[in-house]
Amino acid sequence: MLVRSAGLSTSLLRGGLDEAYAAQLVRWVRGSSMDRVVLLAQDESYTEDGVRITGHATFYVPNDHVLRLAREHEEFIPAVSIHPARPDARAELDRCLAAGARLLKLLPNVHNVDCSAAKHRDFWKAVAAGGMVLLAHTGGEATLPVLNRAHESPEGLRGPLECGVTCIAAHGAGRNTPWGQHHTPLLMRMMRDYDHLYADSSALTTLNRFGTLPELLGSGLHDRVLHGSDYPVPVEPWGPWLGGRYDLDAVQLLRGIENPLERDYQAKRLMGFTDKSFTRMGEILGLNSRAGD
Repeated sequence: MLVRSAGLSTSLLRGGLDEAYAAQLVRWVRGSSMDRVVLLAQDESYTEDGVRITGHATFYVPNDHVLRLAREHEEFIPAVSIHPARPDARAELDRCLAAGARLLKLLPNVHNVDCSAAKHRDFWKAVAAGGMVLLAHTGGEATLPVLNRAHESPEGLRGPLECGVTCIAAHGAGRNTPWGQHHTPLLMRMMRDYDHLYADSSALTTLNRFGTLPELLGSGLHDRVLHGSDYPVPVEPWGPWLGGRYDLDAVQLLRGIENPLERDYQAKRLMGFTDKSFTRMGEILGLNSRAGD
């Protein structure tokens, strides 16, 4: 499903997917309203003692792969992924900073990392000193297997925030199932306490996440909700329609847009996200941007 949503043939699952995926993404970006996109690495999972967890069915995108693609294509901004408990975490951080990495991506509930653990403070201080931004998954997760649900709350971001790290809470910390825990009210309170904490709008067109929209858009903090696509998760407009964010004419308009990045961008526009949502990431990273990253 994810391969098809990226506009690729499932025959690539037998070989050549990485190269085709990158080439297709370049085409999507160039054909969209965006200048550049943040491209995410994905580290492996570790125990809090720094032992790599094996037999955990997820995927691994090496930092070097993302850094190389960013060197080859100006459309990509590299976001590396480093579990702070891994034995070489600080050395890998220094290496990635020297290579031009601007963001660090983690899924605490998938990677099994307590970001606020005292033993990680030196790591976060180094992240802050390097000017690197932390993009962290918050809320429930269904696309990837979860190791520790206790780490889905934005509460875990207090440690990095107190060390001076600018943080982005992906998905606005909302629930991803009707029975899941809803952390968005907590995130809104934290955003008022920390002016260097942001949310993002990734996957909020989906049927399981659109319920987060009223709080994000009605909080008075909507200019601190950054645009995120969650590509290649499919962009379908039915969730916001059910939530009354636009009408059936808009649904048909969106369904006619082939480019999934542009479809998501236009959907967010129709939902009520402002220009700031699409350009503020460029400001945070010190980039000049036309329509956002």
